[in-house]
Amino acid sequence: MSTQTAKPQNQQNNQQVPQAPQGWESLKWLGPSFLWMLSAAGSGELLFTPRIAALYGYTLLWALLAAVVLKWFINREVGRFSVCTGATILEGFKTLPGPKNWAIWIILVPQVVVAIATVAGLTGAAATALILVTGGSVQLWTPIIIAVTAAIVFLGQYENVEKISSYVGITRTIAVVAAAIFVFPNLRKLSAGLVPQIPNNVQYEEILPWLGFMLAGAAGLMWYSYWVEARGYGAAGLKQEVNPKQITPEEMKHLQGWNRLMTLSNTLAVVGALLAALSFLILGGELLYPQGLVPQENQVAEVLGNLLGDLWGSFGFWFMVVIVFITFCSTTVSVQDGFGRMFADGTNILLSGFNVQSERWTNERFLRKTYIIVLLAILPIAIYLIFGKPIGLLQLAGGIEAAHIPIVTGLTLYLNHRKLPQELRPSKLSLGATIIAGLFFAGFAIIYLLQLTGIIGA
Repeated sequence: MSTQTAKPQNQQNNQQVPQAPQGWESLKWLGPSFLWMLSAAGSGELLFTPRIAALYGYTLLWALLAAVVLKWFINREVGRFSVCTGATILEGFKTLPGPKNWAIWIILVPQVVVAIATVAGLTGAAATALILVTGGSVQLWTPIIIAVTAAIVFLGQYENVEKISSYVGITRTIAVVAAAIFVFPNLRKLSAGLVPQIPNNVQYEEILPWLGFMLAGAAGLMWYSYWVEARGYGAAGLKQEVNPKQITPEEMKHLQGWNRLMTLSNTLAVVGALLAALSFLILGGELLYPQGLVPQENQVAEVLGNLLGDLWGSFGFWFMVVIVFITFCSTTVSVQDGFGRMFADGTNILLSGFNVQSERWTNERFLRKTYIIVLLAILPIAIYLIFGKPIGLLQLAGGIEAAHIPIVTGLTLYLNHRKLPQELRPSKLSLGATIIAGLFFAGFAIIYLLQLTGIIGA
């Protein structure tokens, strides 16, 4: 955006930041966070939460609550930037002082591993549900699922899957909440998990991916920026970048209204995700932990089916198997779509300033489709066929996501401080809580690294 004149760019084009919707009209705008939450509900809630409960009971309940609440603060800061500037968070990171695009490289390079491992792991887990119904092997069905989900995104059919996944997400949440109420433990047993504690002989390779994927990982947090921009929240509705330090007082009030609406939307999504996660923890603690049943590699769907099968018999088991399959597949589609957009956006940023002869390498649509085919289909198929362990692949991706969250948090806070006027910045309370959030995930990542290197005992 040009700063050669004091006149704001949006005013030069006779556009102003619109007023945030009020009353019942605002209900139509609560979708971005809700759909973002549903798309992120695969690994953390459905897979790793019952797994953690099966291994450690309720002893890590406090960590679950902390992770979800603290990510609420991080997610709001990511959303705040896009609401106030109309730009994605990656577009903001490219403006940070220092060597050109250093922050983009720090973000994208680790996320290449995350993208490949997540797609391979999610589809491998989905395949464990399919073989219970159709037979065959996960080595057969996993590549097929990857190819089909990638084709859906490649052909631009993601929005249709998004609608289906939202209905499935609602159905899944209602079912697991009802089941959790049915088996609800006594309050003393549950409340013991509110006291911060680390179980004996704990493996941080189990905890870190769980916390990393809970609600959303580092990539998912950044994708919220794309959700906000795509749905026209605040300055994003102008379809151009805005300098919030050069807007009128009236527009400032409008952006404050959009921030409040985004905060409400974000809160509803986080509450929904927390409710689902708590329900899965209770079901895992009450049904899997006493039997020593832990979701393992190629038995993911079979073990998770017991969460409802032990309560509602054969119907409950197969209902849960279907939920597992649809959830992992729809999450895969959202992952492919989100990573495709992020890597296309990032590549455009990295190539800017270079004399690229072919226009296709600066065409975001072409780049996105290329990444869908190569990075999010061909490579995950190859990696899965080589390693063949969906949980192991997701643990790798989740560990990187958790370790990446403090970086995304720090960069976002600095960006908002640098780009936004005082009236649009977070309060001191929100700023402090977001800093604590970054430190929380950094602490677990450091402890895991120390355990991995043998400096501290397992």
